[in-house]
Amino acid sequence: MGYDVHRMTQGRRLVLGGVEIPYERGLLGHSDADVLLHAIMDALLGAASLGDIGKHFPDTDPAYKGISSLALLQHVGELLEENSFLIENIDATIIAQTPKMRPYIEQMREKIAEALRITTGQINVKATTEEGLGFTGSGEGISAQAVCLLTSPRELYSEDITRKDCNGCSGCPTAR
Repeated sequence: MGYDVHRMTQGRRLVLGGVEIPYERGLLGHSDADVLLHAIMDALLGAASLGDIGKHFPDTDPAYKGISSLALLQHVGELLEENSFLIENIDATIIAQTPKMRPYIEQMREKIAEALRITTGQINVKATTEEGLGFTGSGEGISAQAVCLLTSPRELYSEDITRKDCNGCSGCPTAR
């Protein structure tokens, strides 16, 4: 599970899911402040026990000043590959009173899929308001939450899954 929040401010672009959304304010942050991608990255890193985005991309490092979160997401995807993890699916929610997200969600899914080298069918992005309540409801900020499911092919070859009644079929990973 991943979560991120950033304050709205004047003079910044609004980037969510790697998509620039026309709006009078953007999100304040060291990178492009893409809360959706930050929540997705934290969900993926957490599920793989690889820490969080603060560990991999600290906001004290000038190398990440203004960087596209899509580039960071691509790096997270590479870390997952290096550690033998496969992304089964991602489900994410943007929480913002305004602007309306619906017109941009398909493009967000495409950009996320491209960065992670998976299909758009493995990604769900939705948006909700908070009915005017809290900091997102008042327009002070935008937050996002994400959950994901990862698998690892190495789990398929564990002796623990060998069935006692296995007859040793040719090519079966459970054959002894």
